[in-house]
Amino acid sequence: MRSWITAGVSAAIVLGTGAGMVWAQSSGSSSSSSSSPFSGLFGGKKGNDSSPVDLDFNVSGGDDDLLPQIRSTSLLVSAQDEGRVTGQDILAAARGDYARILGVLYDNGYYSGLIDISLDGTEAATIAPLDAPAVVHKVVVHVQPGPRFRYSRAEIAPVAPGTVLPKDYRTGAIARTGDMKSAATAAVSGWRDVGHAKADVAKTEIVADHATNKIDSQILLAPGPELRFGQLTIRGEKRMDPRRLRKIAGFPEGEKFDPEKLEDVRKRLRRSGVFSAITLTEADYISPGNTLDVDLLVVEQKLRRLGAGFEYSNTDGLALTAYWINRNLFRGGERLRVDAGVSDIGGDTGRDYNLGVRIDRPATITADTTGYVLAQVVSQQEEDYDLKSGTFGLGFTWLPSDQLTADVALQYRALRVDDDSGQTDFRLFALPASVTWDKRDDKNDAKHGYWLSGGVIPFVGLQDETGSGAQITAEGRAYYSFGKDDKFTLAGRARLGTVAGPDIQETPRDYLFWSGGGGTVRGHSYESLGVEVIQGPEGPVKTGGMSIVTLTAETRIQVREKIGVAIFADAGRVWEDSAWSGASGWQAGAGAGIRYKTPIGPLRFDLATPVGGGDGDDGGVQVYIGLGQAF
Repeated sequence: MRSWITAGVSAAIVLGTGAGMVWAQSSGSSSSSSSSPFSGLFGGKKGNDSSPVDLDFNVSGGDDDLLPQIRSTSLLVSAQDEGRVTGQDILAAARGDYARILGVLYDNGYYSGLIDISLDGTEAATIAPLDAPAVVHKVVVHVQPGPRFRYSRAEIAPVAPGTVLPKDYRTGAIARTGDMKSAATAAVSGWRDVGHAKADVAKTEIVADHATNKIDSQILLAPGPELRFGQLTIRGEKRMDPRRLRKIAGFPEGEKFDPEKLEDVRKRLRRSGVFSAITLTEADYISPGNTLDVDLLVVEQKLRRLGAGFEYSNTDGLALTAYWINRNLFRGGERLRVDAGVSDIGGDTGRDYNLGVRIDRPATITADTTGYVLAQVVSQQEEDYDLKSGTFGLGFTWLPSDQLTADVALQYRALRVDDDSGQTDFRLFALPASVTWDKRDDKNDAKHGYWLSGGVIPFVGLQDETGSGAQITAEGRAYYSFGKDDKFTLAGRARLGTVAGPDIQETPRDYLFWSGGGGTVRGHSYESLGVEVIQGPEGPVKTGGMSIVTLTAETRIQVREKIGVAIFADAGRVWEDSAWSGASGWQAGAGAGIRYKTPIGPLRFDLATPVGGGDGDDGGVQVYIGLGQAF
């Protein structure tokens, strides 16, 4: 005998085949049977120890995971934990638990279950809502799941090409309602992905055969017509120019419907930084010509923002950074950002300063391209040289996805360097270009994925002292986690770079490479490893090298919810000539640190010491404090 599956709410729910239909029956009293081996662990009085209600759960038969699932969804448990233990509260929670427990049974493949909830020996379903007892002392929840059902048929049609259905929705598998819902959802999404925006489930037939403990599941879909994007209506903008808002959104009007393209619209608007909320709503009805209109509702963020950061090293001193942002400078989404920083405060060398101004204009040329202009001045006083530089440039950033970023710019640069060889001025045009592929799961505290970046800076000298050539760099980072809740994380970083073309004396000093410090080899002083070159009668002059390789390995362990530790080792090598040739030197460092999770990333405290190489003046322990992981 087969029957349609229906759900009822009563003291005891029995899904059977009486008269060919599912029926519900009240047992009228608590049933007794042998309990699950987990009854003692999860049953009994739980939650609020001062609660006057003794709450006991037991499950006879079924899967061992049933009891914790039932407890986690129970309104009785929630009421006890929250101190809502009047008779009326307990009765309302008990009556609501019948449907909740039934849902747990269905989602685990049990369709002939018996649920019994008694309040001081009286079945909860037999108590009228207005006749609730003043006080309830003892609540017993007893569940008999019955046999587990499997699919005799698991059919869904029609299915769009390329649709991936849940692997457990198949003949012979356990018949869980969650898998049926997932299959329907995946099938509808499959049709939407190929342009059928109004695809939906037209009919479901789910029949239980209690004689054989089988489920016959059939799901019929209505794909609807293939649609194109219609018009975009915009609401909620205040300072933003609607014309510019449309250009930033890049809405694909007239193109075939694709939910990914709607997500791209949302991402572009979010990247602009202008809006705090973005809601895209598809129209309920199809417009003429099989088009689908979309409504865009935006909420603009506060116009301005101020922020700051810091990092500390016991040898390099304190570094302070601050920025100020105007998110909508000319009402077209233009972002003005002013950055300022002071470093080496209390360090071994003089203080360094930087000041930069940058204006970004989204949707320049294309919706995914941001144009920008920048101006920056820098003053650095290092142990072996002093550098003052000014840069002015304009460029474009291409952001086709959240993972891929490409950038190219044209810059004019002027530098003045004072070192043991005297004063040198550099004037040049540069064309920096870079590509970054970011597949990390979390940019501030990655546990899985990788990050790859490559860059080249061709430059042309404008006077005799400045050569022409190119700086080439590449960097890769990888992350792998394992253990419960990804407790252990292995992280690695490799970086290499070289300058091709000019002699070392003709290369702008900030295009050369140094090792040492938080960004390269922890434990050694900042930029402590370079090379020495002979410059005429002045003798050897210490400067950055023409090539570099740095390697970092780090193990991160999450000890508690907010507290973690890290163990790391770094190594670096610098060469005098291009292509990693010529005289060279190396250094290595190792250490450990503590991480404390904050809403904006982990607070980092590291101790590191040299373990080899260097110039012999890096003894002692280095301290690094900052916000965010080291990489």
